[in-house]
Amino acid sequence: MTPRNPQPPSAGDPEDHESTGDRQRHESSPRPSLSARSRGEGWDVPEGGLAKYRSRWRAAARFVLQRGIFRLVMHSAITPSSEVHRRVRSVRGPYVLVANHTSHIDAPLLAESLPWSQARYLSTGVAYDYWFTHRPRRWLVRSLFNAFPVDRDGSRKHSGTSRRLLRSGVPILVFPEGGRQTDGRMKDFKPGGAALAIGVGVPVIPAAIIGGYEAMPKGRSWPTPGRPAVGVVFGEPMIAEEGESAVDFSARIRERVKTLYDQHYDEILAPGGRDEEEAE
Repeated sequence: MTPRNPQPPSAGDPEDHESTGDRQRHESSPRPSLSARSRGEGWDVPEGGLAKYRSRWRAAARFVLQRGIFRLVMHSAITPSSEVHRRVRSVRGPYVLVANHTSHIDAPLLAESLPWSQARYLSTGVAYDYWFTHRPRRWLVRSLFNAFPVDRDGSRKHSGTSRRLLRSGVPILVFPEGGRQTDGRMKDFKPGGAALAIGVGVPVIPAAIIGGYEAMPKGRSWPTPGRPAVGVVFGEPMIAEEGESAVDFSARIRERVKTLYDQHYDEILAPGGRDEEEAE
């Protein structure tokens, strides 16, 4: 079952953090509603193995683990901050959360920084060959991140899981760079996440993680000493325009994430120490 068509928005929605181009596009055409009942209903009822991704008791346990125990551990190692665009709180039903990938702290920071009404069933794709073939690791990622398996060996055994989750009302987290950054610079975005959002008809929530690479660059198993600052900024949700290709939508999402990153870098990490090549 696919979702019903979204309803037109009410007047006066905020347009914080929009680029000039985005604002001009929105002035010429109304923005679709993110809070219509049709976005929280009308999805397939998850069955079989998918049912656990919308389990209420699992979500309650995840709340305790994520926002209680794990938050204390993470806050002992870093100094986190977050900013959430007000329209994010209006999102109902599934969506695709798209962020730059800086370090191993990205997924837990994103999960705990989202409002719980949006993060309740958020599912993160993790490597099947590492996380799902070892029982304690599988339990950990399922408990903390509502994780689903992703094949890295080309077997396609779990191909289509992310689409089935979205159709079952489960939002997913995507890191479209394809891997953690190796030099602190944002890579090009692969269009898979954008294609999912277009194909299922769900919004994209863009998010910029700032300071993750500086705090825990690739190769480290724990953040650097001194509780370094790491921030996440959730931008205004985005919906593909009529006829927009996955490649073009993905490029527009990357532009939004990069803009959020540039706009908030100094306030999170303070001036100085930034690589000049980072500003594109």
